[in-house]
This record gives sequence, structure tokens and C-alpha cells, in this order.
Amino acid sequence: MASSYSLVFLHVLVMFCLANIAFSDLSDDFYDDICPQALPTIRRVVEDAVRQERRMGASLLRLHFHDCFVNGCDASILLDQTDTIDSEKTARPNNNSARGFEVIDRIKLEVDKVCGRPVVSCADILAVAARDSVVALHGPTWEVELGRRDSTTASRTTADNDIPTPLMDLPALIDNFKKQGLDEEDLVALSGGHTLGFAQCSTFRNRIYDETNNIDSTFASQRQANCPRSGGDSNLASLDPTSALFDSKYFSNLVSKKGLLHSDQALFSGGETDELVKTYSTNLRTFSKDFAESMIKMGNIKPLTGNEGQIRVDCRKVN
Repeated sequence: MASSYSLVFLHVLVMFCLANIAFSDLSDDFYDDICPQALPTIRRVVEDAVRQERRMGASLLRLHFHDCFVNGCDASILLDQTDTIDSEKTARPNNNSARGFEVIDRIKLEVDKVCGRPVVSCADILAVAARDSVVALHGPTWEVELGRRDSTTASRTTADNDIPTPLMDLPALIDNFKKQGLDEEDLVALSGGHTLGFAQCSTFRNRIYDETNNIDSTFASQRQANCPRSGGDSNLASLDPTSALFDSKYFSNLVSKKGLLHSDQALFSGGETDELVKTYSTNLRTFSKDFAESMIKMGNIKPLTGNEGQIRVDCRKVN
């Protein structure tokens, strides 16, 4: 009899553990039962924000990217500085350049209102807002896997060390992405997010003045007109000719030696990523498919799930 009870107990224990494992996994229907209006609400706010300022689409995409590269996709980038939080907003890649925080605040407010309580994490909001921003700018869509929870910590030091810089060459970029579990195809596809948005003069000044190889001289001169050798650090230049449209011109620019950032042009500089850049430059469908797949892969970097972390009431503060 005791043996039978032990077997039953063991069976129940195994089933409980399996249930917890299943619950901890990300899934594309995570909010279907607890708040079916969550995703349509996110999409509505994102579409409105992009309609008001098309540059916002690139900014929201960048927030998700910069979040995931720092200890995983956990919304740590949204936390403000406190006595116990070393905010990633002040890290070199984000300081005075990361933007869109007010849009995330608005999404959180609207989603919690429609759900009746805080059930949607800020990390999931970042992931869905990135997808909806790309769609709003005529890019591909994909099923965002959901169920991330929010961190209770941030790391400015890790942001400084792990977010790729505009000055990186190809080997450094490959190593940087490999550290996140991303391969060379992910590197090229995700860099293609630069089909949207702008960069500040301080991030490409060295390229347009000091580089002579692998840069079109006319392109360099044109960019110098709005980016002087000193001053004007925050002056903007588009990362590709159609900065508010998801297309393949970013890659066409690289083939023509017109990549704005050193790290952009590094993808087409005689290295192992040249052929993929060529493919994307002439095949938008292939780029769009690979971009969507790499976004899903990036969104799965070390998420907090199950009972880890928390669901923040305010995306800027730990509960």
C-alpha cells in the first residue's frame, strides 16, 4: 500500500514539475485567456505614435535590441536611476540617444487599463512594440513569443560592454553577437534594422573624415555638410535613404560603400558576410524572412519566466 501511495505521489510531483516547465516557456498565446485585448492595444498605441512621428518606429525597435543585449530581454533598459538601480539609460550607447520611453509608458497605461490589472510585462511590451513598429513601416510581421517577466535590476556597466558600438569591425561584431547566442546571419539580418532611423554625428564622424577605404567619397562629402569636424554631435543623418520605410536599401548602400556607420560597412568589407549582404540587397523577401526569424531568436535571449522577476506596475520603477 505504501508503495502505491509513493508511486502516486511521484506521478503527481512529476506532473507538477512538467506543468511548471511548460508555464515557464514563452508562447505566442500567453495573453489569449488572461487579456485578449493586450496585443491589439499595444498595436493601436504604436501605430498612433509612428503616425505622429515616423522616426519613433526605429526608436522602439532599438529599445528592444538594446534591452535584450544586456542580461536578456527583461525591460532593464526602462528602469530609471535610483540609489539601488544603476540605470542603463546613462550607458554610452543609450545616453541622450535611446528614446521612446514615453510611448512605452503610454502603452503600459492603456494595456493595464484594458486588462483591468498589471498582467502584461514591460519586457513583453518592448518585444511586441518592436514588431508592431516594423509592421507600421511596411516591414514583415512575426509571432512574438510572450511570457517574459521584468527584471528588478539594471546594469549600466553591462550595457557599456555588451551593446555593439558603431566603431566595431566585423570580427568584433561576430564575437559580440556570438556572446548572445546569435550567429553571423543574425548579425547581418538584425543590422538590417538600420533600414529604419537615424544616427547622430558623433557616431559616424570618424568614418566620414578619417576613413578612405571602403567609403564612397561623394557620400562622405555629403555627410560632412551636416556633421562638422567639431561640434554638432547630435546632428542626425539617415541610416539609409528611406529611413521611414522597411526595405533593402540599407544593404544596397553597403554594396555601394555608403554605409553610414563603420560597423555597418564592416558587414561588406571583404569578409564572410559579404555574400549575405549582396543577397539581401537584391532580395527584400529573403531579408524580411530572415529578419523576422532573427528577431524571434533575439527576443528569446535569457528571458525571465515563471516566478522569476516581476510584472512591473510602472515600467520605470521596480515594484
